[in-house]
Amino acid sequence: MDFFREQEIARRNTRLLTGLFVLAVLALVAITNLLFIGLLLFETEGDPGTFFDYFDWPSFIAVGAVVAVVIGVVALVNWFNFARGGKQIANALGGTLVQPGTDDPLERRAANIVQEMALAANMPVPSLYVLNEEPGINAFAAGTSPANAVVAVTRGALMTLDRDQLQGVIGHEFSHILNGDMRLSIRLAAMLRGITFIGDVGGVLLRSSSHRRRYRSNKDDNQGALVALGLGLYLVGLLGGLMAGLIKSAISKQKEYLADASAVQFTRNPEGIGNALKVIGGHDSGTLVETGRAEEMSHLFFGQVQHRLWSGFATHPPIEERIQRIDPHWDGVFLAASPSQGFGTDDESANDPGHEAALGAIAVVAAGATAALTATGGPALADAGEREEAEALLQETRDPLGAMALVLALAWDPPHEASQWAAVDIKPIEGLADIIRRWCEPLRARNAEQRLAVLELCLPALRGLSAEQYRAFRELLLEWINADGKTTLAEWCLFQTVRHFLDPEFMGTRPARPKHKSLTAVTDHLAIVLGTMAYLTDEDTDRAFNRGSAMLELPLRLPEISALTVTHFSDAVENLAECYPLLKVSVLKAVALVAADDGVISDIEITLVKAMAASLDCPVPDAMLEANDIRKTDV
Repeated sequence: MDFFREQEIARRNTRLLTGLFVLAVLALVAITNLLFIGLLLFETEGDPGTFFDYFDWPSFIAVGAVVAVVIGVVALVNWFNFARGGKQIANALGGTLVQPGTDDPLERRAANIVQEMALAANMPVPSLYVLNEEPGINAFAAGTSPANAVVAVTRGALMTLDRDQLQGVIGHEFSHILNGDMRLSIRLAAMLRGITFIGDVGGVLLRSSSHRRRYRSNKDDNQGALVALGLGLYLVGLLGGLMAGLIKSAISKQKEYLADASAVQFTRNPEGIGNALKVIGGHDSGTLVETGRAEEMSHLFFGQVQHRLWSGFATHPPIEERIQRIDPHWDGVFLAASPSQGFGTDDESANDPGHEAALGAIAVVAAGATAALTATGGPALADAGEREEAEALLQETRDPLGAMALVLALAWDPPHEASQWAAVDIKPIEGLADIIRRWCEPLRARNAEQRLAVLELCLPALRGLSAEQYRAFRELLLEWINADGKTTLAEWCLFQTVRHFLDPEFMGTRPARPKHKSLTAVTDHLAIVLGTMAYLTDEDTDRAFNRGSAMLELPLRLPEISALTVTHFSDAVENLAECYPLLKVSVLKAVALVAADDGVISDIEITLVKAMAASLDCPVPDAMLEANDIRKTDV
């Protein structure tokens, strides 16, 4: 599945959405004008005259301007709210954050699956939310980028689906993250809220007039006009809701087929999502969601949240059609839902494939073995002691205090540790120093990929900090990095990953907006990035740089090594993050090609490529992963 191509398609769909939204606003302007002319006819005593007696362009434009401004302001306010990240939407829909160390076996299983999918997609683990009051089987992903994405599932999905089926549903949601259509979905929700807001105003006026009639005895207070205006605006809102439904249907259906296919790619198990859909088809509640704002956000969900009498308003294809695309030989029989038993013991939870995948990502493997899972389902660990240490390390990643300590331990610098410990003493956090000391040496002994995996596994727990705690932790991390008075590329990668994925959560920073439509606009920045990587190679620097330049088909010039500072590299990456999606993948492929030029992928090279991929909100190129697998096999 070419996720980068799908990101470009999602961006183009934004233009379609904008066009449909403009048409809907124009239609509402015309309808509202007709409403006001009707009110004037209603209020006129005697001969009311004709329609054209009340129509004039200045009034039409004035009413239209008011309607357009109201819709625009409401849409803009909702966009700014939703753009803060998927957390806002999950909370609005009644979701409850699942803590990484949850004791609920069903939540633990779902968290393990999310963790497993994130590792498979080479992206940090998003936060998991559960809609505890929803018996239907449904899920959604929300956010404007992978940096602030969340995954949410209903309690009905946790209790009804087995692990393979739940994995298929969550894999479907991960494809929405990687396809880049979450941003489109959030923009759609904001725009459609603006369209339906007029109906809300009408509802308020109707309730207000009812209240006044109840408590006032005066019959001459012009209640009829207020009722008529409220009813008219309410009907306009209903028409807006119909338009919103048609727009959602036009935008949403096709991407659900794509997400189903992507889920098969992630899980390598067509029966997972296929059987999940078959269970949904035979389930009493289906995919219905009862929370008040579900209809407004219906296009975000895995399945249709409400019944539709006419398929033209459906935001999702029929369950039967989705099953047929995954299983062409389906006999038309739905599966009976059987409540999941969850995990009966801690050992069963520990042997979950998601848990084993996390261990395989952070553990020291046996000599000559790869970090991949063995045929028996577990990682090829060096010995029982290593498994015990990896289990303890994984447990630390699930606790906010432990996660802070692990990230600081990754920045440990023995020659300058006196300054680092002094910084910890100035900001005393009970128990932090002891955990850091425990893990400094074990983390230093791990390779770059394992250290990166530890960092990414820490992110969900770090999201559980308060804003004040995060700022204190961030300042402490910077002090640890600057203990020697300089910043290395490895330290930049560490801080950049933390900043990119947590600053939006706690400091309100926004993802980079696409601005550059051509790489010719960022040639200087490309030269810095490719040059930095080329100088890390052990052989011919010029040859490595020229390979990347030739792939991009740009006449780049290799900068002098003195010009390639960490500051310049950081600025270059920030500018490249403003390229359009298909350009970003070209950049990453060129960087990976330069890194692999000498046939050896070093620790700093894989670290740098993955940190760049995170900063650009793109998965790591397959070519880099394949080259790195060869490197690990040779070790």
